[in-house]
Amino acid sequence: MAINENDDVKDIKNYSLKAHNTFGIEAKCARFVEYSSEAEAIEVAALLRTTPYYIIIGGGSNLLLTQDYEGIVVHSTCKGMHREGHNLTCGSGEMWDDVVAESLRQGLYGAENLSLIPGDVGASAVQNIGAYGVEVKDLIRSIRAVEIATGHVCIIENAECEYGYRQSRFKADWKNQFLILSVEYQFSEVFEPHLDYGNIRSELARQGITEPSAEQLRQTIINIRQAKLPDPKVEGNAGSFFMNPIVSRDKYEKLASQYANMPHYVVDDDHVKIPAGWMIDQCGWKGKSLGRAGVHDKQALVLVNRGGATGAEIVALCNTIRKDVKAKFDIDINPEVNIV
Repeated sequence: MAINENDDVKDIKNYSLKAHNTFGIEAKCARFVEYSSEAEAIEVAALLRTTPYYIIIGGGSNLLLTQDYEGIVVHSTCKGMHREGHNLTCGSGEMWDDVVAESLRQGLYGAENLSLIPGDVGASAVQNIGAYGVEVKDLIRSIRAVEIATGHVCIIENAECEYGYRQSRFKADWKNQFLILSVEYQFSEVFEPHLDYGNIRSELARQGITEPSAEQLRQTIINIRQAKLPDPKVEGNAGSFFMNPIVSRDKYEKLASQYANMPHYVVDDDHVKIPAGWMIDQCGWKGKSLGRAGVHDKQALVLVNRGGATGAEIVALCNTIRKDVKAKFDIDINPEVNIV
């Protein structure tokens, strides 16, 4: 179906954001605005040009609210998926995992390792989501958006976004400058599985699968994620809270001489990625709590709301963990989550 074209901007004052952040933090914004079409986005852009106080959010799966927001919060509900050749153009308000499922249904491959990542299509392009050796930047062809400063609709090509590990210009010099309407993903009609990351192969072997189909690989990724990550509806969280740090090879070799079984992933000849979750675990934080905020007992990379935690409590836990990792490994780990 085509990207929808309604003309009824949702605009609510003194709005609770609890349903818009997977940590389940209770916070309000002065005004909440949603757009579901190009025409509505242009209208919202005109509104935003009248104030400097606004933020743009996605599905809230990468968001930590620390207080009420005294400005406008903007959210997309643009829906629809349209195929042309081996490309899928998807509304920015579609859920990312629905895109993965739809791509496989249509015989389009490349996103299997990104299965079950929470959040929406617009956020995938901002955050450059990634998992199990695959990043969405390698699938994105272009982005259709409204430039807030001018109200003009523009097509932004992949190369212009300057994608990096969990980074893009949308998080840097383009922050809060565009309302994303849709993202065009370029897939392959040939299935080439990526199996050499994490415990994908061991999980497949446990199932007796040596040459998985795309559907089997997707389900295996889902199984792995569900085994490690808590359900936000049961225990509030934002998935992986920290980015995995990339260090120099010299730094890695020094640490490897001290920790023989330290997991790592080679980035290039000069750099190595070390899992932040492993370092947090080595610092003794897995399963522990600080007040009402805690570290998940199955994956130390995930911070959780034990019940009634405030954003400030989760930030305090984050900062304490960062301090301990720095003291033990002399490595800085940084939040992947957007803290507002």
